[in-house]
Amino acid sequence: MSALSSSSKTSRSGLFGEGFDLGRLLLEGRAFFALIAIIVIFSILSPFYFSVSNFLTMSSHVAIFGFLAIGMLLVILNGGIDLSVGSTLGLCGVVAGWLMQGVTIEAAGVILYPPVWAVVLLTLVLGAIVGAVNGVLIAYFKVPAFVATLGVMYVARGVALLMTNGLTFNNLAGKPELGNTGFDWLGFNRIANVPIGVIILAVLAISVGLMLSRSSFGRWLYASGGNARAAELSGVPVKRVQIAVYMMSGVCAAIAGLVLSSQLTSAGPTAGTTYELTAIAAVVIGGAALTGGRGTIRGTMLGAFVIGFLSDGLVIIGVSAYWQTVFTGAVIVLAVLLNSIQYKAKPKKS
Repeated sequence: MSALSSSSKTSRSGLFGEGFDLGRLLLEGRAFFALIAIIVIFSILSPFYFSVSNFLTMSSHVAIFGFLAIGMLLVILNGGIDLSVGSTLGLCGVVAGWLMQGVTIEAAGVILYPPVWAVVLLTLVLGAIVGAVNGVLIAYFKVPAFVATLGVMYVARGVALLMTNGLTFNNLAGKPELGNTGFDWLGFNRIANVPIGVIILAVLAISVGLMLSRSSFGRWLYASGGNARAAELSGVPVKRVQIAVYMMSGVCAAIAGLVLSSQLTSAGPTAGTTYELTAIAAVVIGGAALTGGRGTIRGTMLGAFVIGFLSDGLVIIGVSAYWQTVFTGAVIVLAVLLNSIQYKAKPKKS
């Protein structure tokens, strides 16, 4: 009988793999299953939800949160947090709008209209600079990430308000005679009917995924997020990694600001308000640990789509904006609870 029992266990192990656990499979794949459930439920509730055109439209909305979530994932993997991404998005959008409106040089009596590629490049550089400020404060001055990024959040938002006097830059499409047209290409154009913002998000997500899984930097990031002291003793440049991830987060926020401003053909100083919370929520829903060292780009993208498709679905079926906030908050709390259960059952490997 014991031999038969042993044989039966071996057979089950061979069929399902060592340590197969259906509950753990559902727990670790919760973002994917939640996304499927959202699509099925809203497709039943609304005849307009399940269509290729609607999915593409919703994906273009998700792209904004997706850019921020990618940067936030890198920071959280490092054991930090970045509360400044929403304000960085707003500041970068405002700077892009200011450049598109023309830069007045009073001494020469001229107004310069930089081409769109220069506007994009300068905006990305600005995002990297904001991120570098965060990184230096945290890595070298030992300011807690929460405090440093909270301060930068207020500074960035304040600068955006000062630049615009609280107003919005409109009509960013540009003028052919000034040579600054094409800014709306990011927000409105499509390739094979897929919005440009979605394509950029896919390229960025794949690139970051490959960096995390196949590069030395990716190994350094996971190591420093899991145990910074041990990583430093092993030769990992922990401080440089910290600065790099905050710069990447700033660049991701700048991309989001460019795409959002292009979609709206306007740039306002309050754009991106509370978006940092949505980015954190996407990372958490995707299964990343807020303590650092654990998380994937795949999970984060699923988390962003869960939030985006849920929010748009609630709008489509006519749910009040107040209830939308309640539902989104409930999903975030549930995600944190499931993360706690997952990582309590499966201790972090050193």
